[in-house]
Amino acid sequence: MKKGSKPIVNAMLVCDKVITEAGTNKKSLIGIFGNINAFKFPCVHHFLSVYIKFTDANGRYKFRLELTDLENNTSVGKSEIPKEVNVNNPLETHDLVFNLVGIRFTHPGKYEFRIFANDEVFGQKTFIAHEAKPVKPNHPER
Repeated sequence: MKKGSKPIVNAMLVCDKVITEAGTNKKSLIGIFGNINAFKFPCVHHFLSVYIKFTDANGRYKFRLELTDLENNTSVGKSEIPKEVNVNNPLETHDLVFNLVGIRFTHPGKYEFRIFANDEVFGQKTFIAHEAKPVKPNHPER
């Protein structure tokens, strides 16, 4: 197995869902977001997708995505592309899509998605899990 050179991330986006069009393989990202809001912690985010576009790759790769709690540097979850990916042209761009189910956030704070190629980080996306405050109705007392 020829290990590849380190890829370069062109885009890394978190969204509700990624739809891949049959035939063209075009991606549609639905509900892109940068942070998570929850009324209480711990909380579970039932489903999200992480879309990654990369280039400058040449060789064979095992890709893995990890979510890290930056407060205590622990892994919250991970997902792997099951098959090794072979890239022959470093000038081409490539897409990865990770669908994550049931991610548990134990507290508000900073978290980070990290994408690995052959066990080496080549991109990351930091976001914040906020504690949302309930909105009180805005009407006068009667």
